[in-house]
Amino acid sequence: MSRVVDVAVEGVRIPVSRARVAAVADGVLHAERVRDARLSIAFVTTRRIAALNRTHLRHAGATDVISFGFAPVDATGDVVGDIYIAPDVARRNARTAGESVREELLRLVVHGVLHVLGHDHPEDDSRYTSPMWERQERLLRSLARS
Repeated sequence: MSRVVDVAVEGVRIPVSRARVAAVADGVLHAERVRDARLSIAFVTTRRIAALNRTHLRHAGATDVISFGFAPVDATGDVVGDIYIAPDVARRNARTAGESVREELLRLVVHGVLHVLGHDHPEDDSRYTSPMWERQERLLRSLARS
């Protein structure tokens, strides 16, 4: 069993340690019964995430999180994925929702890992009542305490 989570901070500041981010991501993998995984989580500038959004998803502007899950070579292969999070967008979202920035960043970590694992949600407001969103919030509550 091998789960590796690498966390990078590229030109931004975050109010949570890289070790905490890695622990939360690993907690999601454990809860989802993933034995072998390699994840990269990068906290990036608004400009960088907007470029990723445009290049890979054909959407204009910045978003809070983008996840890429790569299919394993075979059925026994590792889960492999990249997650990009924009702290400045997360800060704005946290203010709007009345949440702490730390909690919002950890929410995005959980959200990104679930996407890498193949979970999805609707793009409209029904996303907040979707099974993925409910799973995300349960995981966030349990992992935020640990």
